[in-house]
Amino acid sequence: MALVNTHFLNLQNNYLFADVAKKVNAFKVMHPKADIISLGIGDVTQPLCPAVIEAMHKAVDEMSTADGFRGYGPEQGYDFLREAILKNDFRPRGIHLDIDEVFINDGAKSDTGNFQELLHWDNFIGVTDPIYPVYIDSNVMIGRCGIYQDGRWTNVRYMPTTAENGFVPEIPQGRPVDVIYLCYPNNPTGTVITKQELRKWINYALKNDALILYDAAYQAYIRDPEIPRSIYEIRGARKCAVEFHSYSKTAGFTGIRCGYTIVPKEVSVATFEGERIPLNQLWLRRQCTKFNGTSYVSQRAAEAIYTPEGKRQVQQTIDYYMENASRLLNTLRSVGYECYGGENAPYIWMRTPDGMTSWSFFESLLYGANVVCTPGVGFGPSGEGYVRFTAFGTHERTLEALERIKRWNR
Repeated sequence: MALVNTHFLNLQNNYLFADVAKKVNAFKVMHPKADIISLGIGDVTQPLCPAVIEAMHKAVDEMSTADGFRGYGPEQGYDFLREAILKNDFRPRGIHLDIDEVFINDGAKSDTGNFQELLHWDNFIGVTDPIYPVYIDSNVMIGRCGIYQDGRWTNVRYMPTTAENGFVPEIPQGRPVDVIYLCYPNNPTGTVITKQELRKWINYALKNDALILYDAAYQAYIRDPEIPRSIYEIRGARKCAVEFHSYSKTAGFTGIRCGYTIVPKEVSVATFEGERIPLNQLWLRRQCTKFNGTSYVSQRAAEAIYTPEGKRQVQQTIDYYMENASRLLNTLRSVGYECYGGENAPYIWMRTPDGMTSWSFFESLLYGANVVCTPGVGFGPSGEGYVRFTAFGTHERTLEALERIKRWNR
């Protein structure tokens, strides 16, 4: 008899964005003529830049010839893209990595969810709260999170990041945390971390032999030159941190699927007998077994964003979205809402008025202004009382949404 992995049954209801879609679809059934504007799910709207399109066409043409055709590629990615990453994303910041520390993926979501497979199920995880749901859900699937009670998992250390503490999570006290998830610029709050605060986490990890899983998917949106774009800008991080990157929001690759993960050779974890196991070789072994590599066409597309034309064109798209973020931030504040983020990230984190719950405000905004946001409680207990807006819409639809919100608030 085939038995189910019962840990999957512990997952709570639907994925957050599936719940949002379900409620929006129910509204559409009742109001079929309503023009709904979504500022909720963080999918991009601007087309791929010309340099990327040109590279993809060229790659497809190559695949149409016997000499240019490529079948299975290297699971860790083609060297042409890995070298471009090292040359452009790290060396200018004084970070020196080896090419075999770079692993090309099909988007950061996959690797942030899969990397925990390398770790024993008894590890105690810590997450900033609110947080991207995949971090916790992927650990639930392996049985690491304990029991779900009163909106929390019993074997997870929640580290609140709210307005009350300036969105700076406190270093854990008491029982040491074995695995720490950090995401900066943060999804969903849109806030960032300073080098001084990030150094505290690295010191904690080194002192307690902990592992940091650092999601840098939105680093391209950082405007402040003093804010770190990589955890490896901090000394000691190579010994305790794995970093995840994505081209989804950087270059509009949500439909192309490509990113990369950095696994330094120095970072290792222990066996019960005290033997140190390098994660670099373990991740390579995992990828060679369970991943056939990112497509050649996608990797050539990613390589193109590092050309002079690609850099300029991608930056124009980032500026486009950040203009939306500025308009969202300024307009929402002007009508009386308390908002955060939006300056170094494409997300606005807004406190709901008059003590409304996240879902209550979501429904009020949907029915009152036909605008969709994301309920903050879906990102964790400390997200209750907040909602998230994204800047990934078009200028026209974003401005229309803001006009509706202003009229709705009169």
